[in-house]
Amino acid sequence: MSVRAHFEKDLNDLKEQIKDLALDTKYSLDSAIHVLYQGDVEKAKKIIEDDSIIDEKEEKINDDAILMLAKQQPVARDLRRLITAIKISSDLERMADHSTNIAKATLHLGKEHGIEIDPELREMAILVMDMVDLAIKAFEYEDISLANKLGEMDDVVDQKCGDVVKNMLELTAINHEQIQHIMQMAYIARYIERFGDHITNIGENIFYLVKGKQYDLN
Repeated sequence: MSVRAHFEKDLNDLKEQIKDLALDTKYSLDSAIHVLYQGDVEKAKKIIEDDSIIDEKEEKINDDAILMLAKQQPVARDLRRLITAIKISSDLERMADHSTNIAKATLHLGKEHGIEIDPELREMAILVMDMVDLAIKAFEYEDISLANKLGEMDDVVDQKCGDVVKNMLELTAINHEQIQHIMQMAYIARYIERFGDHITNIGENIFYLVKGKQYDLN
């Protein structure tokens, strides 16, 4: 196998690792939202424990990319592919951290919090999970037209987040005894919103990969 063919194989392996990490990250959010609505504190604890698996996968991607940088000393687009892989894996790991934060909020709320969970939270989560799918497709095919759509989708997430926080703040005015629980809902909206911000970062990194310049999709 030629040096170039070996490098291409390593790049493809790295891409598959990132796709796998993205699926894990998406699943972590899906699970966190499910346990939130179910009030399942035991499964919430499992989500928190499993975050270490995602951390290990991110570290493996970074180690592999750095080794390829050292061995191959790539330039131009190949160099950007490795830099982008490191940046995207970092965003994915941070996204999973926000899923963990949602699970922790579920533990804080407990089983009998008596607060109706705003359905907008589930809608926000569905939208950002769709963003994950789009971002990874854009990354796989190095397609900036797909990456560009992430900014528009993130604007919708931001608007929904604002609506949820506004609703929660209004509830605190009439439910003084449950302020702590209500504020947890507002925090969860922010965690999902930040999840979406990191996906937008991935879109910006894809622009950098293709164009060689930084773009702002926010």
